[in-house]
Order: sequence, then structure tokens, then C-alpha cells
Amino acid sequence: MEQQNIWDAATARRYDTPGAGMFAPEVLEPAVTRLAELADGGAALEFAIGTGRIAVPLAERGVPVTGIELSEPMVEQLRTKADQAAIPVVVGDMATASAPGTYHLVYLVYNTISNLLTQAEQVECFRNAARHLAPGGRFVIELWVPELRTLPPGTSATVWQSDATYIGLDTYDVLTQRVVSHHFHFDGTEEARLYRSPHRYIWPAELDLMAQLAGFERESRHADWAGTEFTADSRSHVSVYRLPAAR
Repeated sequence: MEQQNIWDAATARRYDTPGAGMFAPEVLEPAVTRLAELADGGAALEFAIGTGRIAVPLAERGVPVTGIELSEPMVEQLRTKADQAAIPVVVGDMATASAPGTYHLVYLVYNTISNLLTQAEQVECFRNAARHLAPGGRFVIELWVPELRTLPPGTSATVWQSDATYIGLDTYDVLTQRVVSHHFHFDGTEEARLYRSPHRYIWPAELDLMAQLAGFERESRHADWAGTEFTADSRSHVSVYRLPAAR
């Protein structure tokens, strides 16, 4: 499953769910508020900007936002909301592509660093963020915590959501730290629509080491955008890394 094939035109057309799911106000607004604070009056760069779920409302708050995005169909969907002058986007891989300018904030939300399927690519993503940041700049990552504690011995899959219209399950390969997310959508007929995406999961401590290799120091880690304490039972985290003020 190549990432370009996953994020195709059909996926881009159905990606936005205004007012629901990841677009629900209670999900979106805390993230945008926190990112605006972390930008601290400067410009922001979003890796994997997608259809602009975060970038559009962040720009509306006065933060200049540029994006890097691998999928051209996702960028086309973004263009129905904001043109290139309002939110410039470079089409390319977030581990290697360059955007013009220097930024106070680089951010990567909703588990998207796990779309890079090797540890080396994930480390390069940190290094790419560092290349784009001014001294003292921040790199913010929102990421889920691997749920291997819920995986019984001899079982390779966990169901993480189940209701009348949707079942979400992950299949794990613990040797390679690979996971495939399977999304089954039901519409009342006898058939289901299946969408799958591969990921490489990252432990929080491993993420911290990647940051150190790129010259960052961890500034904070919380369980969510609202600043809830991160604990051993947290299912996700928002981690903020910062470059030294003088390099």
C-alpha cells in the first residue's frame, strides 16, 4: 500500500466530515488554540497538511501557515477552501521536501508521522523540521500510544472502536513495529466499505530519542491538546520539542 495510492482522489473527496469526527469542534478547537499559542506570533509549517483541517482555522486566527503534502488530490480539496496565496503548499514528502522561509512552529497532527513506514524516515522527518525552524522554534507532534497492552499473547489484532455503522481494528507486526488500520463502514446493506492504511508505530521514549538526534529538547508532553496530564494509561499524546535558542 503506497501512500500516494491511499490518499487518492476518492479518499480526498470523503475525507472532510464537517462538524463530526476529527472535524468536531471539541476535537478541532483545542488543537487550533494550542497551536496558535505555540506559534507565538510567528509563521507555522504543517507537515502533511491534507485538506486543511487544522491549517484553515489556524490561518483564520492570524497565523501564517504553509504546508507540505504528498497527495495532490488532498491539496486540490484544500484549494476549495483556500488558494495558494492564502495557504502555500509544497507537494512532496514531509521527510525530505523543503518549503521556502523560516518558521517559529512546525507541526504534525493526528498520528501522521506514523505514515512514514521506517524508523530512518521518521528520524529524517525530525531533521527536516529542524531545518525549517528558527533558533528556539518548536516542533509539535500529536500521536497515539501503541495499545500492545490490550493485545493478548498469540493475537495480532485489536478492535479500538465498534458501533452500528463502523468497526475499526488494527493488526500488528511487533517485529517491525508495523500496524495496519482497517476501517469497516456499514451503510445498512449487506456490504461494507473497507479502507486500510499502514503505519509504523512509535513509542514515546523512541520519539524523544528521534528528537534528540535532530537537535531538539522536549519541552512538554500532555495527553491531549487541552493539557491533560500524560500518564501510563493515556492513549495519545501531544509532544512539544524545541530547538536551542542559539545554534
